[in-house]
Order: sequence, then structure tokens, then C-alpha cells
Amino acid sequence: MKNLAYAIRPLMIDMLATLFFAAVFAVTRNLVLSTAIGIAIGVGQIAWLIYRRRQIAGLQWASVGLVIVMGGAAILTNDPRFIMIKPTIVYIVVAASMLQPGWMMRYMPPGGLPYLPRSLIVGGGYAWAALMAATALLNLYFAFETSAATWAVFLGVFPMASKLTAFAIHFTTFRYIGRRNAAAGVTFVETPAAA
Repeated sequence: MKNLAYAIRPLMIDMLATLFFAAVFAVTRNLVLSTAIGIAIGVGQIAWLIYRRRQIAGLQWASVGLVIVMGGAAILTNDPRFIMIKPTIVYIVVAASMLQPGWMMRYMPPGGLPYLPRSLIVGGGYAWAALMAATALLNLYFAFETSAATWAVFLGVFPMASKLTAFAIHFTTFRYIGRRNAAAGVTFVETPAAA
């Protein structure tokens, strides 16, 4: 679980502005207030990182840019769906980056890597990309076909619950296969450099 929290933390931080927007909008139904809070949080995150002289990742710049652009569009058009589709864009970008074969190799424990076939690791990466893409599509559905309150519940529950479930399945499966292969003396010569 510690590894999952470590992996999901940056994404949750990047989506903090959207999550606050969703919560404030669900409670107040005030588009201007919730959008302003979302924009303030996004800009505040970047300002804090600049103040702390920390590196700002590309996804963080994209995230705050999306908050400002989508938030401005939401206020100008009085349509909260502009902010509500931001998570879809973020999940699509993440899914696309996960389509690189072997991206998971660097996250695998070195001791277990020799006992797992590269095809399994690549397939696991594609499964994660599919989950991210499915989450993006579901977010679009909830943003356009349900109420803002229902969308806020979806955003607060499904992304985290689905990733925790996927991680449990992924971890259990890979661990079982790795241990079985280790006990049988089956190793694979692929290395992370082959990814």
C-alpha cells in the first residue's frame, strides 16, 4: 500500500484543485466561488513550489493551466462542465504515457524482476493504461450525463477505489507468479535496460 500511495500521491496533488472545485460546487452550487477556489489552489500550489525552489513537473504546469483555462471558460459560459472534464484530460495524458512498453520495469523490485516475464510486465502496464482511459471516459459520462453532486461523488470514490483494487490484483498476481517461478528455478534474462 505504501508503494501505491507513493505512486498516486503526485496525481492526487495535481488534481487537488479539481477535487476542491468538486467539493465546493457540490456543497454550494456556486460556480464562481468553486472555480475561484480551484484556480486559487492550483496557482497557490505552483507559487509554493516556486517559493520552495522545487522542480515543477510538466503535469503540474499542465494541471494549473487546465484549471485556469477550464475555470475561466466555466465562469464565462456559466457551465461547470468545463472544470468537470479536466480530470478526463489528465487521465488521458497519464494513460497515453502508460502505453510505452515496459514503463513498469523501473517500478518493479529488482529482486523479483528476474522471475517475471517481460510480456507480463508490459501487459500489466497496458492494463493500467486501460484503467486510466476507462476512468477518463467514465468521468466524461458523469460530467455530462449526471448532476454535479453525482459527479463529485464519482470523482471522490471511483478513481481511488479502482486504483486500489487494481493495485491489489496486480501485486497479488505478480507476487504469485514471481514466487512460483523462483521456486521452480525459472528465470528470465530480460532486464530493465531491455525495456
